[in-house]
Parts: sequence; structure tokens; C-alpha cells
Amino acid sequence: MKNQHISSHFNQELEDVRTEVMQMGGIIEQQIQVILQSMSRANPQGLPEIRESEQKINEMEELIDDHCQTIIARRQPAAGDLRFVLTVTRMIVDLERVGDELKKIAYYTHNLLINNKISATGLYDTHRILDMASTMIRSALDAFARLDESAVVALRISDEKLDTDYRNQLRVLMTNIFEDPKSISTWIDVMMMNKAVERIGDHAKNMAEHIVYLVRGIDIRHKGLEEIESNLK
Repeated sequence: MKNQHISSHFNQELEDVRTEVMQMGGIIEQQIQVILQSMSRANPQGLPEIRESEQKINEMEELIDDHCQTIIARRQPAAGDLRFVLTVTRMIVDLERVGDELKKIAYYTHNLLINNKISATGLYDTHRILDMASTMIRSALDAFARLDESAVVALRISDEKLDTDYRNQLRVLMTNIFEDPKSISTWIDVMMMNKAVERIGDHAKNMAEHIVYLVRGIDIRHKGLEEIESNLK
């Protein structure tokens, strides 16, 4: 009975950590939606609050990391349970960094809109790729909730598409700078925003790779897509 009691508490601790990761991801998703709405409406309302919620993300990373360290010290997990705890410590780092990138995007968007330097049309492509990155974050979080290692294939493909769109947009922005030197600061800000979006896609891909480690116990971070697909068969 005592062992069952300990096991029950341990399982609950792991489930609590899983819930905390999903809550952290939920804050990230809310931030993205605020930014997307601001871009589509050319309205900076809500963007200053992103900084406050980003601080909440930092606090949650520290809290979850503390919980994981406590579990390792007290429970000495092995096999799948240990991989779960290690996966969580990796995922929250990626989520925290997504929060950092969103803070950058919110700052630049607010600056451009509050000073009437850009319209919703000018932010169209940034909105489009951020929407792509948002879908990737949601897919990574869903995969974590379902322990779905197969999601990594679609996320790898999505990340390649996002990278291509980012590079194409970079060329467009460079053309804008040459054709309209007076607006160089505006287009540089948009470049910085787009780079932050591209990094968000990278973090979503990273999270999917962590899930493969959790489920299969293999590290695929530096493997090509064909090798990944072979490993998952």
C-alpha cells in the first residue's frame, strides 16, 4: 500500500508538470493572437501588456524547472519517467525563448503603429508568417499533450516552408529599402520582426524533436527528414 501511495503521488507530480507546460504554452498562444489582431487591425492596443505576460512566462519556466529538479532529487525517476522530466526541461527553454521573440515583435509592432509608420497592408506578410508559426506552436503543444512523435515530420516541413517565406520576404524588404530610402528604419524593424518569427518556427520544430526523444528515446536534432521518417517507422 505504501508503494502504491508513493507511486500515485509521483504520477500526480508528473501530471502537474505536464499541465504547467500546457499552461505556459497557452500564454504563448494568447500573446500571438494579440499580436496578430494588432497587425490585422493596425491597432497597437494590447501590445504593451505582452511585456507583462512575458515576465509571467519567465516565472513559469523557473517554477517548472524547480519542480523538475525536485522530482529528480526526490523520486530519482528512470527510463520513460526520466525522459519525460528531461523533455520538459528542454521544452520550457524553447517556450521561454518564444516569449522573448514575441516581446520583440510586440515592441516593433507597437512602435511602428503608434508612430503611424506602417499600415495593416505593410504588415500583411509578417502577419502571414506569424500565423504559420502560431500553427506550428499549437501543433507542437498538441503533440506533447498526445505524446505524438509523428508530428515532427509535419513540423519539419512547415519549418522549411517558413524559412523559405522568410528569405523571400527578406528580398522584398531589401528592395523596399533601395526604392524608398526614407523608410529604411521602418523596413529594418519589419526585418527584425520577421527574423523573430523565423526563430519561433525553429523553437516549435525543436519541441517536436524533444517529443521524439520522450517517446522513442532517440535524439533526432541533427538528422535529415528522410532519416527521421526512417527512424519513426
